[in-house]
Amino acid sequence: MIPRFAVLLALACAAFSQTVQVGFDPTGREVIERRLNLAPEKKADRPAGVRGLLEEAGCRDAMLEEQVVKGSKQPNIICTLRGASGSVILVGAHYDFTGAGRGVVDNWSGVSLLPSLFEALRKAPRKHTFVFVGFTDEEAGLRGSWFYVKQLSPEQRAGIRAMVNLDSLGLSPTKVWMSGSDQALLNRLAGVAKAINLPLAGVNVERVGGADSQPFRDRKIPAITIHSVTQQTLKILHSRDDNFSAMKMSDYYDTYRLLCGYLVYLDQVLE
Repeated sequence: MIPRFAVLLALACAAFSQTVQVGFDPTGREVIERRLNLAPEKKADRPAGVRGLLEEAGCRDAMLEEQVVKGSKQPNIICTLRGASGSVILVGAHYDFTGAGRGVVDNWSGVSLLPSLFEALRKAPRKHTFVFVGFTDEEAGLRGSWFYVKQLSPEQRAGIRAMVNLDSLGLSPTKVWMSGSDQALLNRLAGVAKAINLPLAGVNVERVGGADSQPFRDRKIPAITIHSVTQQTLKILHSRDDNFSAMKMSDYYDTYRLLCGYLVYLDQVLE
């Protein structure tokens, strides 16, 4: 399965004709690791943990809000980094977890990157407004992301140029859910990976379950899901093995660097 997807991704990259020029100043690896290691053991402590990391990164006061989600005990955590326009690039990751493990891979690995992506993007002027969302209750039927999308007005939905979903990172080099992602966003991700010489392969994960990109795709908002799951590592999710020892930090930091370059490039090329 994986080699076939890798070939498809190479073809997508070859079709990417725009010149890719990306410059960014990433947060250091030691900070990325420290934020990962702060994964709260208790599910009830996760929202405060996400909020604390965002505040540490500089997302405070009016930039940071909690969205009460109907039917959930915990809120969506929303950080808004204003750009020159109201057009939005949304970066999301869920913070809830299930199973016998610590939920480090699924999905503290995704949500704990949001503050570091915020830091990298705020250092230079931006064309787009970036919205970072820590979604609640992904494991309970995508409740947080469905609620978020349903609360948007038609004008707000039309203003979202891309939704980039981060889920279960650091098990292997960066993967992308090809069949569950917008083709143009996929092509651009492949182009950036090639330009900055970072690994990327396609692994479809629809048999694993849903993702927080789904409600956006259902509303015709371009979305992409970036992950690290393979057939060999799938068994780690929702098990006692979902803990810090499952993480491959070099792969995880490479994914962060790729995401930095990708978001900077999307800011440049999207309308």
